[in-house]
Amino acid sequence: MLIHVVKFIKSYILFCSVFLIFLIWMAHAPNSRQEISQENEVPKHHVPGGFKNLHIDGRSRRGEFLRWRFGFGPKEEPALPLNSIPAFLPRVVAADLNSLNHAHPDTIQITWIGHATFLIQVAGLNILTDPIFSDRASPVSFAGPRRLLPPAISLEDLPPIQLTIISHNHYDHLDRMSVTKLGNRVKFLVPLGMSKWFREAGLNNVTELDWWQSADCGKVRLHCVPAQHFSIRTPFDANKTLWASWVLETPKGNIFFAGDTGYSPDFREIGQRLGPMRLALIPIGGYMPRWFMKPMHLDSREAVWVHRDVQSQQSIGMHWGTFKLTEEPMAEPPLFLKKVLEEKNIPPDKFITLKFGETRVFSYQDH
Repeated sequence: MLIHVVKFIKSYILFCSVFLIFLIWMAHAPNSRQEISQENEVPKHHVPGGFKNLHIDGRSRRGEFLRWRFGFGPKEEPALPLNSIPAFLPRVVAADLNSLNHAHPDTIQITWIGHATFLIQVAGLNILTDPIFSDRASPVSFAGPRRLLPPAISLEDLPPIQLTIISHNHYDHLDRMSVTKLGNRVKFLVPLGMSKWFREAGLNNVTELDWWQSADCGKVRLHCVPAQHFSIRTPFDANKTLWASWVLETPKGNIFFAGDTGYSPDFREIGQRLGPMRLALIPIGGYMPRWFMKPMHLDSREAVWVHRDVQSQQSIGMHWGTFKLTEEPMAEPPLFLKKVLEEKNIPPDKFITLKFGETRVFSYQDH
């Protein structure tokens, strides 16, 4: 018995060491490539061996990461007074499986499964975004960020999925178990450089796109558009694959899926080129501490800026309430969003949050 305990402790220490190295690389990732010479035929976000962001500098953030992880960074208060933030009690409803299996083709039907995973049903297609159905957002099953509640719909209860879009390769957005269970009957659209990972996982029905490239699936045209983030899956592949947002151009209006991102001028360009959006799915969580998270993660105030930039008629907050990844109180993001909307005199129904498992139907005529 003692031998097994010792082996477990050694394995756990090894895992923690490897995971710390992984996080250090992750913090350094946005700055790990050198810019190439400016040539007209080469997109500005391409660099030797990978990609870069366009609107943040290339300084190293490794020291800032270590300060945050070991508690030496500036202390921040939540965006709202602590006494105004209740204990986090997830709002959950039982998924309406009948509605999911009989979505009306003349509407847009959206169901929040959790985190950045939505089921979008439009124009006869069932589309998943960044599916994660595993218990942990981690390379291993025994450690790493764990779900606070199960997926609102199981993989087995989903209607037949025709298309899945992926924003980037972080473990809370690209889950190997989930995509392999979906299998080759599903078409995967991914940012540039990611198809190799899918093929190594046995998935061949995959199309990769660069920013501002497009692909068609049925009556929907999908546009890969910029985001301000980074990619990393191991300590050795920082920024070797692209990260992206997506615009779904549908007969019932355009849908923007922001993926995971910090705020940048890219969103105004997206709105100018592909707006207005009938719907936008925008992150509102994962933002503290701001001194470290700001370049890569929106807070609710910046999410409202994105809502306006992409000319969204109606937006839905995501990327909160599922995993404890950052330092803001778990219940704060939707309350912070409500406060910002009040300050900006934006009607609350223009930027909403859903209950886990909730389905909303949006008609083309809605304004």
